[in-house]
Amino acid sequence: MNLPQIHLPAHYNYIGAFLSLSCNLSCSYCINHLVGLDQKRKLLTASEWIEGLNRISSQTDLPISLQGGEPSIHPGFLKIVNNIRPDTRIDLLTNIQFDPFEFMKFIDSKRFDRSLPYPAIRVSYHPETMDLDETLSKVKILHDSGYSIGIFTVDHPDTKSQTQMAQELCHKHGITFKTKELLGKYQGKLYGTYHYPDSIFQKDLKRVQCKTSELLISPEGNIFRCHHDLYNKVTPIGHILDPEFKIEDIFRPCDFYGKCNPCDVKLKNNRFQNYGHCSVEVKQDL
Repeated sequence: MNLPQIHLPAHYNYIGAFLSLSCNLSCSYCINHLVGLDQKRKLLTASEWIEGLNRISSQTDLPISLQGGEPSIHPGFLKIVNNIRPDTRIDLLTNIQFDPFEFMKFIDSKRFDRSLPYPAIRVSYHPETMDLDETLSKVKILHDSGYSIGIFTVDHPDTKSQTQMAQELCHKHGITFKTKELLGKYQGKLYGTYHYPDSIFQKDLKRVQCKTSELLISPEGNIFRCHHDLYNKVTPIGHILDPEFKIEDIFRPCDFYGKCNPCDVKLKNNRFQNYGHCSVEVKQDL
């Protein structure tokens, strides 16, 4: 099938390809579980992902982020990585439970070429379920072999000492280390900085108009306007393999304001690492 290109608006800041929503770890604070994540999804085949992702036409500095769940457990992961168009930059969000030597055997470091001020391979370190020495050893193998890679961890109140130790060791070895805000509620306290504070964990829902700056693709190939919709499988706006699909850069009605996923409404860095970006723009539906 020769599918037409999908052209992204200039203001789009992120492309997320959720190869799988399953994971080989289980962290208690996982943001994916906040709004009813169903991990049992039909998966696109490697060939389908390749065909779909190669349709995307965007700025050269906007990579496709392969993520999940854990993307590397997709049975066609290596084939997908190696068959995305060479002129398309890709990122990888992973918990690096794989063998780094096997990874290097099949995937060249040039596949993760970089022009942005953060690593292309972003390893999520979760002290609750991962060993720091093992994680750092794997990351160092790839780092010392020329891969653009760094370690990212959630700033969780229960793991402050592990986070500080990881930061010190990464600094010692010249490896990028960054913390991310804990999002959601923990022990009755709300964590995170939000552009729309009344959009999350509310009892009553509001109808609003919402516009996204992200292209989010679910494991079965559906395209959603936000993480809430993707995780809950509601109101998809298209499918990556639909030859008729085009991005409409418009405000869309939403009936779920108040139950937004924190990822969509938090304040964060954009891809240039400038703080103050929010994935969505919301207008009250008057």
